[in-house]
Amino acid sequence: MTRGSLNNMPQPAHEGRAELVAGGLVLAVAAGFLAWAAQGQWSGAAGYQVTASFPDVDGVTVGTEIRLAGVKIGRVSDIRLNPQTYLADAVFQIPNDIVLPADSAALIQSDGLLGGSYIQLQPGGSMDNLEPGDEIEDVQGAVSLLQLMMKFVDSQSADEAGTAP
Repeated sequence: MTRGSLNNMPQPAHEGRAELVAGGLVLAVAAGFLAWAAQGQWSGAAGYQVTASFPDVDGVTVGTEIRLAGVKIGRVSDIRLNPQTYLADAVFQIPNDIVLPADSAALIQSDGLLGGSYIQLQPGGSMDNLEPGDEIEDVQGAVSLLQLMMKFVDSQSADEAGTAP
């Protein structure tokens, strides 16, 4: 037998079947991962879209969680600058089974000192409800940790200057 003739030998049928099963398993795992990653983004009944205009959306990006009472109910789908108001418009979907009063508030919160940001919705007390395309008017933008620290330092130095003889 020559060296090249070993590569031309036919493979047993069970080896071909094993490769086919392994390939199918890899495709099934990949499809499951894609379905998990999408988390219902392809479903038509996602909910109704609302907008909130923030003075500062530092730490908020497309995909940032929207929470109600600490429970994730959606994600930010778009962020754009409004050229008339110079505010950042955050657009997100609210599930159809969640009905929010028209005077609800949207606040940018932080998960911790080093954690990411999310938008917390706080229901209001109005008898009217938010409709598709409405804007949440009561908003609080991102709070900068650096700005808070600078205010604290400034207040401490002002206190020391006032008590010096």
